[in-house]
Amino acid sequence: MRLFVAVELDEPMRAAAAEAAHKLERRLHDSVRPKWVPAENMHLTVRFIGHVADDRVPPVLDAIGPPLAIVSFEVALGECGVFPPHGAPRVFWIGVKEGLPSLKAMHEEFNRRLLPLGFEAETRPFSAHLTLARVKDAPGGSGAAAREAIRVVRVTPARCRVSEAVVFESRLSPKGSTYHARLRVPLQP
Repeated sequence: MRLFVAVELDEPMRAAAAEAAHKLERRLHDSVRPKWVPAENMHLTVRFIGHVADDRVPPVLDAIGPPLAIVSFEVALGECGVFPPHGAPRVFWIGVKEGLPSLKAMHEEFNRRLLPLGFEAETRPFSAHLTLARVKDAPGGSGAAAREAIRVVRVTPARCRVSEAVVFESRLSPKGSTYHARLRVPLQP
């Protein structure tokens, strides 16, 4: 099964992100045709684990499960962006302007917990962001239009309290991914 660790967002934050996605969708017109993330699936990924064989799931959950020695904190949405920074767009996202040090500490702790089980840390630096949409096949020359559209989209200020991380199982289907919580890892109050 496919697993990842994330921070869930409260309803006002998901609504602000969905509103930004809707604004961006209108600005893009037909220059790019991304697959939009439904509001109920929006989250902040802290550590992508990937495919885990069924017999390895219990040890992975045991390793991740102990409470984190990180104090509960707030995250706040930042500005919109696009990956990669140049060329055809692949991912539209909203950054985080508050809570980054704590999110990074969570990421590093989960890396540490998973390493003995053979899960290597990612080589690219941790980038806390909320994915709005993914682009499979961007037409040539669409990068400039996408970056112009994202530059003018403003995100309604939103913040939420983070008191736990959640291990999700991602189930793929023709209608898209659905996420199922497998484990909740508390932070310090």
